[in-house]
Amino acid sequence: MSKFSRKTIGDLLLEKGIISYPQLEQIKFEERQTGESLFKVVPRLGFMTQKEMVEFIAQHTDIPQVELANMMIDPEIIKLVPEELARKYQIIPVLRIGNALSCAMADVFNIYAIDELSAKTGLTIDPMIATEDEIKKAIDEFYIVQGDMGGVIKTLDEVKLDIEDSEHVDVVSLKGASEEPPVVKYVNFMIAKAVSDGASDIHIEPEEHVLSVRFRIDGILQKQENPPKKFQAAISSRIKIMANLDIAETRKPQDGRIQTQLQDRRIDIRVSFLPTVYGENIVMRLLDTSNILLGLEEIGFDKETLSQLRGLLQKPNGIILVTGPTGSGKTTTLYSSLSTINEPKKSIVTVEDPVEYRLPGIRQTQVDPKIDLTFSNGLRAILRQDPDVIMIGEIRDVDTARIAIQAALTGHLVLATLHTNNAAGAITRLMDIGIEPFLLASSIIAVLAQRLVRVLCKDCHGKGCKLCSTTGYKGRTGIYELLIFNENIRSHILRKSSAEEIHRAAIATGMQSLYDNGMSKVKAGITSEEEVYRVTQ
Repeated sequence: MSKFSRKTIGDLLLEKGIISYPQLEQIKFEERQTGESLFKVVPRLGFMTQKEMVEFIAQHTDIPQVELANMMIDPEIIKLVPEELARKYQIIPVLRIGNALSCAMADVFNIYAIDELSAKTGLTIDPMIATEDEIKKAIDEFYIVQGDMGGVIKTLDEVKLDIEDSEHVDVVSLKGASEEPPVVKYVNFMIAKAVSDGASDIHIEPEEHVLSVRFRIDGILQKQENPPKKFQAAISSRIKIMANLDIAETRKPQDGRIQTQLQDRRIDIRVSFLPTVYGENIVMRLLDTSNILLGLEEIGFDKETLSQLRGLLQKPNGIILVTGPTGSGKTTTLYSSLSTINEPKKSIVTVEDPVEYRLPGIRQTQVDPKIDLTFSNGLRAILRQDPDVIMIGEIRDVDTARIAIQAALTGHLVLATLHTNNAAGAITRLMDIGIEPFLLASSIIAVLAQRLVRVLCKDCHGKGCKLCSTTGYKGRTGIYELLIFNENIRSHILRKSSAEEIHRAAIATGMQSLYDNGMSKVKAGITSEEEVYRVTQ
């Protein structure tokens, strides 16, 4: 706790010239008469606003300030403090680390509240200061009936609201509906549950009489409890407000971004709205920085492939391509690779669409077609920045490919992604868009193809249990094939051999195929043969 107490804060306000001595006496009188804390009295008397009071305390004590407006709190954390106790003391749990529970409080010097909370939870309480209004709003939003999705949906059902067709409702009504506490609760809880379940995407899909919600977990869409259809417009508007989008626009696609905090994890959410005959289809891509910043050894590489890849990443120049379909983990591999080679003596620059995660020490550029900042134009500018390593989010056209090759041939290490089914397919794909074989043979040093396979649940070993939602799988890992260019492969490229011929030549020189790499994980008890077959066929 801070060296200051609620009894001496008033003196500190006097010392700093915030209030006069008569005002201090008035504050003390009001405290005695009303029983209210200094945190209530000072704003009520108009000497400081709640926000100013909170900032003052945070500045002059060792108690941290927390902003609750854009924070998603884990439902499991909320369950630690009974709602009755939270409302009694204007307190809300935010984060648990070990035996310590960080709680946002309006009156951080209320020893009785801290002692009762500690006795109730059995945890050490670390106070954090926030405004009373923020805490009240957070309590209303995060304390859910029954503490599950069914309870949240029940609160929606009890609200009388009927604005299903947002095209014929005014903006004021839409905004009002989106700010209804049950609507806010539902959206917040849905996002928190998706993150807790390890979902990569949330799909909100309007049908004629139903508003369907599905989470993509471990690459597979799984149905969730559906909210009432009548709340379709309100839920849509709530998400638009969070993403700073136009709630009145329902006829055109919209894309936005939400940044929030869930416990100690920063969650970036990419939001896409697409008009359909039954309303706007919403897809929310959840980007968790704690999941992306993994080391190469943590994403499924076997020892030999990992050793080979680490050696390639130390090359001073050349192109390393990462290929696979959408959702195969290419971005994770690229970011993990950059983190591996990121050091003060290297200049690393990226051009991405979009920048999914901020990497410390790396200059990241996001393409923007509205200002003609394309991959190719961004690359041209990057080459004038004296980089050592360049990462290209995706090679989409011949111009981008040619500039990447130019960069590799002029002494830069280039990492890029390409959408092909296997490693050899990347070569023929680049030939098809107009890249000369001799340029490919002289610039590319390796192609890494990959897929993500689901991992067998450690509790039930694939049988299905509560932990894995009866799927038999929990989590995912990568399977890979690494095509390293040698003279044999280069000769095939110069002869314009087919992808099948190049693939067979690579296998003959020791490359392990995606399927074979997957089957090695089957033998190790990591995944199943059905799962490997699913992602490789």
